[in-house]
Amino acid sequence: MKRLGNATMDLLPAAVQRPQFDRAKLRTGIVHLGVGAFHRAHQAVFTDDCLNAGDMAWGITAASLRQPDTHDALAPQDGLYTLSLRQNESQTLRVVGSIGQILVAPQDPQALIAAMTNPDVRIVSMTITEKGYAADVATGDLRLDDPAIQHDLAHPDTPRTAFCLLMHALRQRRAAGHKPFAVLSCDNLPGNGHLLQRVLGQFAHVQDPALAQFIADEVACPSCMVDRIVPATTDADRTAISARLGLQDAWPVVAEPFFQWVIEDNFPDGRPEWERSGVEFVSNVAPYEAMKLRLLNGAHTTIAAMGRVSGYQTVADAIQNPVIRAFLAAYWAEVTPTIAPGIDVPDYTRRLLARFDNTALHHKTAQIATDASLKVPQRIIAPLRALVGIGRPAPLLSFALAAWIRSCEGTDQTGAAMPMNDPRLQAWSARPGPDSSALDTVRAFTSHEPVFGPQGLDPASFIFVQEALSDIRKLGLLPAAALRLSRSA
Repeated sequence: MKRLGNATMDLLPAAVQRPQFDRAKLRTGIVHLGVGAFHRAHQAVFTDDCLNAGDMAWGITAASLRQPDTHDALAPQDGLYTLSLRQNESQTLRVVGSIGQILVAPQDPQALIAAMTNPDVRIVSMTITEKGYAADVATGDLRLDDPAIQHDLAHPDTPRTAFCLLMHALRQRRAAGHKPFAVLSCDNLPGNGHLLQRVLGQFAHVQDPALAQFIADEVACPSCMVDRIVPATTDADRTAISARLGLQDAWPVVAEPFFQWVIEDNFPDGRPEWERSGVEFVSNVAPYEAMKLRLLNGAHTTIAAMGRVSGYQTVADAIQNPVIRAFLAAYWAEVTPTIAPGIDVPDYTRRLLARFDNTALHHKTAQIATDASLKVPQRIIAPLRALVGIGRPAPLLSFALAAWIRSCEGTDQTGAAMPMNDPRLQAWSARPGPDSSALDTVRAFTSHEPVFGPQGLDPASFIFVQEALSDIRKLGLLPAAALRLSRSA
């Protein structure tokens, strides 16, 4: 089978969408750091729409910050790949052409810095995951003890982090008299733009205080909220999509049809007309961030914990369990008072439930649970504290915390191994084992500052979590969840 690429696009079936522009005329206006599946199913697609409309100034040079896998898969395909949008039994295929070049930062960091220094580049966007920001959960400050940060501060000429790469590019642009690019964080963090500007400035300050001041004064870091469910691509996906194309695609991406992208409109040197695809530009992203983090992401983390312990491999499977489904509805109702006025929460959660029910996605609970200790503070602890702050108890969010703690014990409820892909939590030497009492376990977890900060939990929530963990261990997770629902009704 021939490989997907510029020379073979004419062989695609008529039903497959493909770029409607001359890719040879593509000019790079965006550099993207962290070219994973999410970027290729989200930002790159809406940029492709702009290119199809004739604005050729917004081609993407994408970069992997760690592994060469994406480059090695897509370079032989001229950066082309297939987006498969799936909803239950239906599927549409689209070949996306917005990525013109893929770099691998560890192999040639100077090539990536040179790409960002190009004066045609007006935006550097990022999907580097929560842990890529090396931020202290309690203070929002850069963790100077992070190994990658320590390496880059000691060896700035061999950068490993996005911050060091950005610092070099911004310094060179300033020296050359070029305008700074806007830096657009597309990661699931509250106030992601503000956090990015803070930690980037703190990193730069250690090396070059004048550059840090330049970043604070001149570099725009708009916040945004991104939303599309993008499960990991499987070998079965590759085989099925390649068969539909009649061409081999080494790394397609699979996603749901739904998307949302809400962006603070702060791009001093211009931006693509992403609104042509339905992207929303607003002055304040915070209400949308809170809505998504607390209703979608919080629910996802809860389903992942409850589902994994109960033996469910995917979200669609877990959500069919009547206890999990009922728990989720009650969870959303409990969180609702923390959502900004004007947002139609019942409508949003109805759509969320339909998205979770999508049987075509096979969104694995293990994938969602990856690095959960970095996600729980924003997704579950923050709304719990917000409820406590307005005098409302949070028994269901407290149960979600207990379910997450139980999911960290290494086995599911049948005793089968349940590996934890959470390096920061795995490195915690004082992490209690499953033989510790519920009281000692909850006390240890809630005293673990990287997750709970210095304040831990309020006494009432602590008791809720302790009781829930005790019930989960005695009764099993789903019977314990049903009991918590009956008590909270």
